[in-house]
Amino acid sequence: MRRVLGRESRALSDRATVSVCIATYNGGRYLREQLESVLAQLGPDDEIVIVDDASSDDSVGIVESFADPRLTVHRNVENLGYVRSFERAMSLARGDVLLLCDQDDVWIDGRVDALCAGTALHAVAASNIVLLGSERALSSPLTGRPWLLRAQDSEHSLRNELRILLGDAPYFGCAMAVRRDALALVLPFPSYLTESHDLWIATAANAAGEMVHIERPSLRRRVHDANASTSRPRGVAAALRSRILLLRLWFDARRRLRRL
Repeated sequence: MRRVLGRESRALSDRATVSVCIATYNGGRYLREQLESVLAQLGPDDEIVIVDDASSDDSVGIVESFADPRLTVHRNVENLGYVRSFERAMSLARGDVLLLCDQDDVWIDGRVDALCAGTALHAVAASNIVLLGSERALSSPLTGRPWLLRAQDSEHSLRNELRILLGDAPYFGCAMAVRRDALALVLPFPSYLTESHDLWIATAANAAGEMVHIERPSLRRRVHDANASTSRPRGVAAALRSRILLLRLWFDARRRLRRL
């Protein structure tokens, strides 16, 4: 992808415009704290694009209570799932850099600057995260050791993809940024994708040689019983289905790359 995007790639200005893309679904419990941590880092020309996936709680009311012109909410008529909601939010975004965001975490100061700096030379940036309350890294579901991305591995695309296939790559959408000129590779999401949109983005970026790892944690992840993703290992059948899905994503990313 660097060969393809290289014709358009440029060092982003000191402060690229940012679109924060959020998918909400019955997230009222923690949404206000999350939005407050996001808005504190945004400039006047940035935006938050929220797609609410037919929530039955007060999520939309909480968003609207901010009365901030940088924040817009789009409601799905019916529940489409978080993958399609994130896809819609990204398609509606207008900024130079798109930052994905969950509805229940807390951003760490400096997140926007760190991820925007990463996308100045790479199309996709992914940072480490820590657990809210303990400031510790997540534990790898395979090894039990701290689950971390290393900057020195950014260029090791095949090794990174192998880690994805093994279930040992800590790529989380809530810790990712995507440069606008990479959207042709990332969007639309594959039609069969019903989970792991973050691993699709990471797979596409690694296939293109356009991934950069930011070692500095950029958010505090809140772990609770309603998390859409989990670090717990899956059963054998689910793990096998997941590996087949990830292989399919890798081949689809390579095919899409050849068309760009």
